[in-house]
Amino acid sequence: MRATIPLSHLQSPSRAVSAARLPDFVSLMKPRVVVLTVFTAFVGLAIAPDHVDPLLGFIAVLAIAAGAGAAGMLNMWYDADIDALMARTARRPIPLGKISRPEALACGLVLACSAVTTLALALNSKAAALLAFAIFFYVVVYTIWLKRRTPQNIVIGGAAGALPPVIGWAAATGEIGLEPLSLFLIVFLWTPSHFWALSLNRTNEYARAGVPMLPVVAGRAATTHQILIYSVFLVPISVLPWGLGFAGTIYVAAALSCGALFVVLAWQLRRASASDRQAPQRLFAFSIVYLFVLFSALLAGSGGNRWLPLLCARPAASEVAAGPAQSTARTAPSSPNLDAGHV
Repeated sequence: MRATIPLSHLQSPSRAVSAARLPDFVSLMKPRVVVLTVFTAFVGLAIAPDHVDPLLGFIAVLAIAAGAGAAGMLNMWYDADIDALMARTARRPIPLGKISRPEALACGLVLACSAVTTLALALNSKAAALLAFAIFFYVVVYTIWLKRRTPQNIVIGGAAGALPPVIGWAAATGEIGLEPLSLFLIVFLWTPSHFWALSLNRTNEYARAGVPMLPVVAGRAATTHQILIYSVFLVPISVLPWGLGFAGTIYVAAALSCGALFVVLAWQLRRASASDRQAPQRLFAFSIVYLFVLFSALLAGSGGNRWLPLLCARPAASEVAAGPAQSTARTAPSSPNLDAGHV
């Protein structure tokens, strides 16, 4: 009597291996970073003065998420050597040997090209060019050039992480105006405080890996002083969307209250002792909440009546009959205050 072989045993080895390694490839994309990136990009797209077809809006967000994930993959490909030396990053897939560096490089490049091409074909070339620039800036300018050479790596490299709301706006409008640039400035000024607060408790790890983060090069006192300065400057910059007329009372209240708390936590960090590990951790954790609250308030206060149609609406029958070329046409702005300052 012949033994019965389970069907699962007949699967090709490559398919089984690929399925088992999928979570490792996903972790290469830095999913927690992608979530914040995608959210700011979605807000930029949702509050823009031009409506987009819901399907095209979904494709735009998906392409931006893929681009951010590709940048994460290429970052881990290049930084695999120093990742292995730091406790925070030592358990990433490449240092653990779960994914090889050539695999990460190939996957990152394919994903980046696919994301940019999709955004260009589905939405417009300006948004695609901005996405390509953001990936290039993060991988080449920040990861390869700046990260191991200057303590200002986070300050300059932060431009890449500040571009998603601009990309989202450009995907909807095909243009870049003062409104998305104000959102860019908010994320840009937020970034140093966010990452330096994290690095304060990882100074020894960065020093061992040879990464000249500001706490390694300048020390804790100078770093906390810089964090306080950036936090103070962030408050008036965060009010710009209200000043430009595309954010309302809900947003400005959130910006001022959260900004004040941000400054208080930065001041407490400045006054804390060198042995206090809670103060930088509190500021780091709040910085994440801060950005989510700020962009949520922007969405609720100035685009709340428009992002639900973006998510839920269906193309009209006449648009479907007219074909893809006409169904993707944008309508005129429906909210007068969103037109203020638009270039």
